[in-house]
Amino acid sequence: MTLTIEVRPEIQAELARQAAACGHPIEAYAARLLEEATHLTSVDSTRELFDNLSDLLLNSPFAGANLNLERQKDQPRTVELS
Repeated sequence: MTLTIEVRPEIQAELARQAAACGHPIEAYAARLLEEATHLTSVDSTRELFDNLSDLLLNSPFAGANLNLERQKDQPRTVELS
């Protein structure tokens, strides 16, 4: 899945600073932050806290960052049956 996230320049600068301090590319660092924000101890607690992606993002470290998320639509693939 491809996920495009647009952040304000000051947020991007801070992410770049933190990524450089860890020795990681900014993309890998941001992906790790997103994964950590979504990691919970059990599936049941995840369902209780987050009903959908919107709830997850509103209650994550990215809340208030004015994210502009755009999803790339997947095109159907043909299947050859022999």
